[in-house]
This record gives sequence, structure tokens and C-alpha cells, in this order.
Amino acid sequence: MNYVVVIGIVITVLTLIPVIRQIKGHPRGLLVLFFAEMWERFSYYGMRALLIFYLTQHFLFSDSEAQGLYGAYTSLVYLTPMIGGILADRYLGTRKAVAFGALLLVAGHMLMAYEGEPAQQVLAVNGAEYPLVVEGRGSLRQVMIEIEGEPRFFHADKSGALVIDGYEGSAALPSRLEEGAYDLKLSSRDSMATNSLYLALSLIILGVCYLKPNISSIVGQLYKKNDPRRDPGFTLYYYGINLGAFWASILCGLLGQTVGWWAGFGLAGVGMALGWVVFILGKPLLEGRGEPPNPQLLQAKVGGVISREALIYTLSIAGLGFIWLLVQRHEVVGYLLGACSLLVLAYLGTLMKTTLSRVESHRIILALILISAAVMFWTLFEQAGSSLNQFANRNTELSLFGVSIEASQTQSFNSGFILLLAPIFSALWAYMGSRGSDLSAPLKFSLALMQVGLGFLVLVWGASYAGVDHKVPLIFLMLAYLLHTTGELFISPVGLSQMTKLATATLISTLMAVWFLSSAWAQWLGALVAKLTASKTVAGQVLDPAHSLARYVEVFYEIGLYAIGLGVLLMLFSKLLNKLAHGVK
Repeated sequence: MNYVVVIGIVITVLTLIPVIRQIKGHPRGLLVLFFAEMWERFSYYGMRALLIFYLTQHFLFSDSEAQGLYGAYTSLVYLTPMIGGILADRYLGTRKAVAFGALLLVAGHMLMAYEGEPAQQVLAVNGAEYPLVVEGRGSLRQVMIEIEGEPRFFHADKSGALVIDGYEGSAALPSRLEEGAYDLKLSSRDSMATNSLYLALSLIILGVCYLKPNISSIVGQLYKKNDPRRDPGFTLYYYGINLGAFWASILCGLLGQTVGWWAGFGLAGVGMALGWVVFILGKPLLEGRGEPPNPQLLQAKVGGVISREALIYTLSIAGLGFIWLLVQRHEVVGYLLGACSLLVLAYLGTLMKTTLSRVESHRIILALILISAAVMFWTLFEQAGSSLNQFANRNTELSLFGVSIEASQTQSFNSGFILLLAPIFSALWAYMGSRGSDLSAPLKFSLALMQVGLGFLVLVWGASYAGVDHKVPLIFLMLAYLLHTTGELFISPVGLSQMTKLATATLISTLMAVWFLSSAWAQWLGALVAKLTASKTVAGQVLDPAHSLARYVEVFYEIGLYAIGLGVLLMLFSKLLNKLAHGVK
């Protein structure tokens, strides 16, 4: 058995005991949402742990192309919940929206299991083409150049030239090739598999559109406005999210990188199917929460032909074509984000002028300030699935105390730390709240920013301990994820709770969707940051590890300092900002 699996079982058993004790004091519906979201996150993070490697190693996209596609996909995952939140508030109700979204997610993740034929590259030199041959998977993956039927290894020297190992060279193909003396060409890429990939991502995006904002909103509906169990309840719910993410990174990552991409993605699909079953069977425990605001209006025929509910589902499926186009165009997603942000601000501004009271308007303004600060945090935190995942693969020694792991399994560090720390933080917030000494939301956000910045500076420090293979000891990556995790526990469950407390009853799902809009911006901006770390690759393998490490150090140092600086600035204004809450804790 894989040692990481054994460690995961131990962590799960140890951390579930206090969670089970705490969850008994909460509404029964929390248990349903806990497990439904756990399986949904299992599917999402299982796929995310593999996606950047799937794009660069199976489809052979360049780093910049893969980061752009990854950023467009993850941006849309967090952008579309605005639509799902509004439709749930006005028509569907949150429960129906979650059930529909879950079915779309099952279809998307199952389609990801179709990988088709791997893409092929050739090295073109002096008019001749030499196939690049890939052997092994995951940490054992190796790329060689086939010369006269014999595969040969290669590397880059200090000047960046490509050197073919054990090859004497010839006039047609020298053993040392300077940059510019050769071209990398894509000789084949399975078009059916590529289009299936885009469709699968589109289905997942549409599924998250309906599920993500609304399942969190149902959690908020389980508690009264000033119920002291609200924050601890969201933290316990967040534990469920990360229990799914933890095992997804371990199991889907392991299967995807050692058995086959189909196995990792397929397991993620099975997890999503289980999440849908749990949610459907657990309906009675929700005790009527999340039902449509006006059932008669929802079932009324539009034009005397089709019910409004069926029309919403039909138009949603028809919208897949538009999403299919967007997911391939990172720059267009940026324009869309800008337009959506302006519309949201105009919508909320109109409500503040015409409908909301002065106190309610102040609370919305505070929510928007917190959302803006969250953009910076998530931009850096979400490097985990892109640049940090590649950093683990290319410039990290993936073993510690005799235990070796796959690069994708490092994604379990964040969620594993949450399993250990979430109950402690939940108890801490409850203890501080009962004594009236809880930290304000702006102060928690500022501390979160400082911690995510410090995490990147830890990796810069760790680079000084890299060996001749230009790989940083794994302990530094673990420490960076620990700091990112503690920062996350200051901002994420607290942020979700703040959105439900600062919003009026009719704006809960809408404001929750705006909260996810901050993550959409962060994912889009995060792709730009990740592109700064891009390295030249040959058939998905980095050519010059030394240059790769130097690039990571430069980028991580800059973004680390920016995050700490913004955190200090927010801390200085935290008392002033807290007045906008008007008593909301």
C-alpha cells in the first residue's frame, strides 16, 4: 500500500473524532451538506490535481498555453456562480439548483476520463524530424529523442543549449544544439480528445454555476442571523470540503499519474456521483430549506408551452456551446470578468440607492471591500494547482523520511493541514466569540494576506538548499502550504460566513456569488502570475531545471512581498472598516 494512503487514513481517523463531537450540536441538515460538498470537492480537486500535468504532458500544450487554459477554466468556475445564485434566489430555490448542478458535474467528470491518443512532438533539425519518445509516468516519466530507431536522453547545458547524451553527433544532427538551431513541432494531437476535454470542462463549469453558491447558501439558511454556531458551522462544513479535497489529491493524483489519466479522472467522476446521491437522499434533513421562493411561478408555462423550470434547464444546456468557446480564450474571459464586475457594482449600487437602508448599504460596502482584499489572497493561494504544482514536479525533491510521493499528491498538503487545524480554529473562534474577543473580519483578512505572502518567501528561502539537481527539499513546500492553510482558515470560512451575515435576506445567494467572483478574478490574474514562471519544455519535460528554479524564485519573491505589504495596509485600516459592519460580528 502507498505510504501516503496510510498517512491519510491516520490523519482522517484522528481528525474525524472531534468533528463528530462538534457536529452533533448543529442542525441535522449540516451533515447532508457536509457529505454532499465533500464528494463534490473530491471530484473537483481530484481533477485539478491532474489538470496542469494532463495539459502539458498528454496534450503537450506549452506552459503558457496550459496556464491560460487552466486560468480560463478556473475563472469561469468561479464566475458563473453569479448566474446560478441569481436564478436560485428568484426562481429555482437553492436545493433544485444544487441537484441540477450535481448532475452536470457527474457528466463532465466522467467525460474527462476519455483521454484519446497522447499528442506527439518531433525535434526538427536541418530539415529532418526526430520523434520525441515518452516512457514511464509520473515521477518516472522520461523524454528521449529517437535517432535511427534508438531513444537517447538529452539535457540542457549552462548556456541553454540542448545536449544529446551518449551521441557523437553528425553533420545532419550535432550532439549539441544551440537555441535557434532546432524547432519543436507538434506532429499530432487527437482532435476528438481535445474537443472532448473542452466539453468536459464546460459541463463542469456549468455544474459549478448551479451548485457552488447555492450549497453554501443552504448552510447559512440552517442558522438564525446571530446564532453563535454559525461561524463554527461554516468551519465544520469547510472541514468536509477539505476531507474530499485531501483524498482526491491522494487517490486521483496517484491513479492519474501512475495508472492512467482515465483512472484519476474517472475516480473523480465516481466521487461526484456519490455526492449527488447523498444530497438527493438527504432532502428530508434539510427541513424545507432551499425550496423555490414561488413554486407556482416556477411551474407556470412560459408562452403556454414549457414550464419556467424546464426552460431554465434547457437554456442552460444550450449555453454549453458558449462556455466551450470561452474556456479556450483566456483573454476574452478577462473582458467578460470586467463586464460582469461593472454590472454587479451597478446592480448593488442601484439597490443601495433605492431599496437598502443606510446600515444595510454600509454592510454591503464592507462586503465589497473584503471581497477586493480576497482577490489578492486567492490570486496567490490558487497558484497551488498551477505554478506550485509544476514547481513540485520540476524543482522539488519529492521524498521525505523515506516516503516518496507524486507531484500531484502535494496538493493534499493544504487540505491535510485543514483536516488537522479546522476543528482547532472552529473551537478557537467559538471560544473568542463567547468572550467577546473575536478578531474583526478586516483584521483576519489582513493576517491571511501576510501568511500567504510568507509562504512564498519560505520557498525562496528553500531554494538556497537546492542540490545539484536544482530541487528544493520537500519540507519547504510543506511549510509554505502550512502558512497558506492557516491564512486560508483566517479568510475562507470566515469570508463565507461574513457574506451571509452582511447580506440582506433577499441578497444572500447573490452576494455569495459575488464572493466567488473575487475567486474568478483571482484565477484569471493567477494565470498571468503563473505564466511568469513558464519554462521551455520538450514533450512536457523542462529542458533547463536551473533556469526553471531561478524563475520561480524571482516570481515568488515579488508576489510574497506584495501580499505582505497589502496585509499590513489592511491591518492599519481594520478598525475604521469594522465600523461599517454596524454590530455584525
